[in-house]
Amino acid sequence: MKKLINDVGNVLTESLDGFAAAHGDIVTLGAEHKFVQRKVLKPGKVGLISGGGAGHEPLHTGFVGLGMLDAACPGQVFTSPTPDQMMAAADAVDTGAGLLFIVKNYEGDVMNFEMAREMSGRDIETVITDDDVAVENSLYTTGRRGVAGTLVVEKVVGAAAEQGAGLKSLKALGDHVNKATRSMGVALTSCTVPAAGKPTFQLSDTEMEMGVGIHGEPGRRRVALRTANEIAEEMVAAIAGDLNAQGDALVFINGFGGTPAMELYLMYHAAVAQLAKHGIRAARSLVGNYVTSLDMAGCSITVTMLDDQITKDWDAPVHTPSLRWGL
Repeated sequence: MKKLINDVGNVLTESLDGFAAAHGDIVTLGAEHKFVQRKVLKPGKVGLISGGGAGHEPLHTGFVGLGMLDAACPGQVFTSPTPDQMMAAADAVDTGAGLLFIVKNYEGDVMNFEMAREMSGRDIETVITDDDVAVENSLYTTGRRGVAGTLVVEKVVGAAAEQGAGLKSLKALGDHVNKATRSMGVALTSCTVPAAGKPTFQLSDTEMEMGVGIHGEPGRRRVALRTANEIAEEMVAAIAGDLNAQGDALVFINGFGGTPAMELYLMYHAAVAQLAKHGIRAARSLVGNYVTSLDMAGCSITVTMLDDQITKDWDAPVHTPSLRWGL
């Protein structure tokens, strides 16, 4: 294992220290590294809190700031944060208008966020993301996994919260965006969790995992390596078939951490061509490494069908460490 680390046990805390120092104009670090919060809170605004295991950076800490999250709770690598982290974050960012939890559909995340909601005694609603069409149930989920579409939910709901929307309407908007969003991923290599020191699974130079999860969970099947156009064709067919919709969409090509931008833009080109065959037009786009799986090579395709509300909130200004425009 070759990684830029000092000690396996301190990877997360040292990374968070560096993150907070690098983006000190936007975020601050909570006590005991329990959460990252927006440096300047907006009084009377619904607070948005998300989180999950480390290893998916910049999700979620990189999306704390104006127009997105008010706090993010990082767990250890690929491990859910604990309820006390969410409760501490809630105490820090609740300005009186209530809180919205945005939670990826993994059993540990759902359970711990729900425990925090019940114990906090605060006015909290929850949006659960489950955009992955690859499999109906996985190693860590009941139902579909929440993957890169979580970013879209956080951005759209974050914009509406910034504009003063109430807690109930934000919950409804988050559920609406989630229902309009589908994703699917493909892995060319495994990732290596620092504590394990070896790849999570093995793929030969001529294999890929179609429908892989963001923790390296198995997908639909292991198949021979194909061209980018062929990969995009299968992934888009699964997404479009599940959406069963036509019209304008946000097309988001997300890298898993080990794939260069050149290949991600190539995949965007391939995906847009395939989507057009299904009557879906790329009216908005996002390409890059945003919901990663450590050093895994591969990518996911996320499609969100647009309406006036989603488009307006997607286009709204945002200023976070890892996503910023319109200011």
